[in-house]
Amino acid sequence: MFEDTYKTIAGPSEGIYREKGSKFIALAFPVETEAEVKEKLAEIQKQYFDARHHCYSYILGPNKDAYRLNDNGEPSGTAGRPIHGQLLSKDLTNTLVIVVRYFGGIKLGVSGLINAYKTAAKDALDAATIIEKTVDETYKVSFDYSVMNSVMQLLKDPYVSILGQGYEDRYLISFKIRRREADRIVTALKKINTVTVE
Repeated sequence: MFEDTYKTIAGPSEGIYREKGSKFIALAFPVETEAEVKEKLAEIQKQYFDARHHCYSYILGPNKDAYRLNDNGEPSGTAGRPIHGQLLSKDLTNTLVIVVRYFGGIKLGVSGLINAYKTAAKDALDAATIIEKTVDETYKVSFDYSVMNSVMQLLKDPYVSILGQGYEDRYLISFKIRRREADRIVTALKKINTVTVE
């Protein structure tokens, strides 16, 4: 059966790791789109403009099908991958972690870098509040006034939240419903005379 819940973080959080003078500031954000990811990256690069590296990883979508890792000039696989690993270990999606590095003058080596990025990312995610969200689908239903009561009965369901209502030549209601409950409600709505569901 399709999982219709996923885990993400409730709001921004921060972590820090220091080694041999280098400072790794990890910033975690809830995000829903790649455009949001780009916005956050630009914001952080501006805020920490004097940092040597801005490495990151994100995972998007309830199925976790969109993701990216970026080493931003660090040796390949030493930054983006360990950050990504922390997102996976906490089973998160719709989450972006950026680790900003201030170089301390002493090289940490490959294993030192992997450990630093992993630990900073873990610190930020440990500080975050992890929440579970449902995967929702959005529908539009239009109907004649005569069936208003029958439609409203169904839309009172605890899994339904009404997003908007209007009237053109027919009543229009847009609503959002948890994916696993959608078939039940949509099928019932379609059985009512004059109702169309998109």
